[in-house]
Amino acid sequence: MKSVKDVMTKDVEIINPNSSLKDAAEKMRTLNVGPLPVCDNDKLTGIITDRDIVVRAVSQGMDPAKTPVSKAMTDQVEYVYEDEDISKVSRKMKDEQIRRLLVVNREKRLVGIISLGDISEAMDAQEAGETLESISEPSHPSTH
Repeated sequence: MKSVKDVMTKDVEIINPNSSLKDAAEKMRTLNVGPLPVCDNDKLTGIITDRDIVVRAVSQGMDPAKTPVSKAMTDQVEYVYEDEDISKVSRKMKDEQIRRLLVVNREKRLVGIISLGDISEAMDAQEAGETLESISEPSHPSTH
């Protein structure tokens, strides 16, 4: 079976934890993406989403031009290792209803990102369909 590094997307755009939220939002707009991995050099320290910027910063009155990404990012990041088997990663995505995961090497340095689409191209159609079907099920709203 193929490993994550065989099918992942390399050259992922990142943002530094000391960059401003405005810089992060501008990068998201330019790249047309919602999430950005946060890396100090190439060491993965978190992830920031467009929603994080709005909910954790702007709605709390923080100035996006002056607030660093580190104040609004999520530092508990789901990731997989580049040498993991894609069937194991597919199960993780299915179990946790995740459409994409960051990929790190064994030193936890960011090396790529893997999406459901990357996996479905590498897996047989039935297995990919089952994974997509379970991820597409409605999630239950969190109670916290």
